[in-house]
Amino acid sequence: MMDVVPADHPDRTSHRPDRISDRPELPAFLHPFARPAARREAFLEIVSASGAEVVGADGRRYIDALASLWYCNVGHGRVEIADAVAAQMRRLDTFHTFDRFTNPVADALAERLTALAPMPDARVFLTSGGSEAVETAVKLARLAQFRAGHPERAVIVSRRPSYHGVTYAAMTATGLPANREGFGPLVPDVVQVPFDDLAALDALPEAAEGRIAAVIAEPVIAAGGVHPVPPAYLAGLRERCDSWGAYLILDEVVCAFGRLGEWWGATHFGVRPDLVTFAKGVTSGYLPLGGVLVGPAVRAPLEVDDAFVLRHGYTFSGHPVTAAAALANIDVLEREGLALRAAVIAEHLGEGLKGLVDGDAVLDARGTMGIWALGLGADVDAVAVRDALVERGVIARPLGPSSLAFCPPLVITEEQMQTCVTSAGAAVNEVAGRR
Repeated sequence: MMDVVPADHPDRTSHRPDRISDRPELPAFLHPFARPAARREAFLEIVSASGAEVVGADGRRYIDALASLWYCNVGHGRVEIADAVAAQMRRLDTFHTFDRFTNPVADALAERLTALAPMPDARVFLTSGGSEAVETAVKLARLAQFRAGHPERAVIVSRRPSYHGVTYAAMTATGLPANREGFGPLVPDVVQVPFDDLAALDALPEAAEGRIAAVIAEPVIAAGGVHPVPPAYLAGLRERCDSWGAYLILDEVVCAFGRLGEWWGATHFGVRPDLVTFAKGVTSGYLPLGGVLVGPAVRAPLEVDDAFVLRHGYTFSGHPVTAAAALANIDVLEREGLALRAAVIAEHLGEGLKGLVDGDAVLDARGTMGIWALGLGADVDAVAVRDALVERGVIARPLGPSSLAFCPPLVITEEQMQTCVTSAGAAVNEVAGRR
């Protein structure tokens, strides 16, 4: 019989000098995209929020200039979403949607999304977030090619810079080397090209060999540095995918649900995708939810055989409570016409940030509609500017060492946007030593 050492026996713990209890300055919560060695005092505790503001544990208010993490489109504190979630939990808290099971809320959400979709005759696959959505789109693209009789078409083309998530296929497609470093072998048959170069696509040997399954692109690159696409670029992707027999995947995890002034970035740019990934703004982050719009070119090979089983899915695909949050969120976006606010953000925040460009500390201000970034000079560290901005009551996000992103809730006021601009200018001057 195996000897069992009691949990409190000294022999059980003496070989673990780095236990959290031995280092009380480290929080038990291992934070995402943060330093594992960061001590408790490094974190800013957020305890409440309303509109475009959040409140720290000390009672101080901050303008949420990134909509938390690119997602709180309708703003914080929407009672109607909370009420919809609570009502749904009382009615049907949870049940899976595998095989023959469904629920009316997931079905209603899918119907709502397909009615809004930027391509005709779409269906919806639901996930728990953006990385899962991208993972699903990659798998569906490869599977549809296989089922259509083209197993050789397995290559996924992505761009650099870009950000598509942190699961393995999504991370492999992400065009940020630092995000992939140290995680071991990546998913095979993923190639990358510069984000703004259609000629680089044409030069891919995989194109000439007929091996491309799909091209994935963000309508506006978000976490990769905020880079809008060049004019006619997405139309060029559509043309190439059509000529290669490949699918066009638009990663709209950030760009959808009003961020670019329309329900979808595809509509803003006038391009028809085959697959669209979404998350973030579908619930404005009130609950985790993502998904993929699946267009007819991808549907057809999966539906032609009545006996075929799609062996892919997540435990919480079609969760009724998250679906209820999404429906309530979409109601708010629609009722208040919040997509129209993206143009107001461009006018006040975007133009204000452009006014900070001096060719030295601020090299450029780039973006479109409701998503913007400052490009900082070589000696102006973006993290330091972020920290100086937080001290002034504004929370933005550094992207690498030289970019600072702004993507506020669509409900942000003109006064709050002016505060963001004024505070950003003061923070840059402080870091650049120009107080």
